[in-house]
Amino acid sequence: MRAQIIEKLEAGRVQHGQFASLPGSGPCGMFVVQGPCGCELRISGLIRPGWEHVAVSTPRRCPNWEEMCFVKDLFWDEEECVMQLHPPHSQYVNNSRYCLHLWRPIHRDIPMPPPGFVGIVGLGPSEAAMWLARVSATA
Repeated sequence: MRAQIIEKLEAGRVQHGQFASLPGSGPCGMFVVQGPCGCELRISGLIRPGWEHVAVSTPRRCPNWEEMCFVKDLFWDEEECVMQLHPPHSQYVNNSRYCLHLWRPIHRDIPMPPPGFVGIVGLGPSEAAMWLARVSATA
């Protein structure tokens, strides 16, 4: 996690009430920030033993991919890998209908598949769509 948080995040720090934290408390605390899709994001950042954790929620729906990427970049550098987890059902904890979580282990790297397993490296969404349309037309 960033030791020094971004100004936009610090400006959204909750400083009064039950979830208040002091300015300059780094990434730990509750924040309310306008997201990139026009929705208010409620974000809590915590460092737990062995883990960095951020929870993200909105008032009426789960955060979308663009919002989760936005929050990831508020808390971590762009080259750091973080993850969302889908635990076994026996370990589910669901205290909020519209909340998603980002996790990063502190003392080890997150294993990642090769980028080519995800898609065609170097192709953007529009190029990939054109390539897929050409391949589909010849099939």
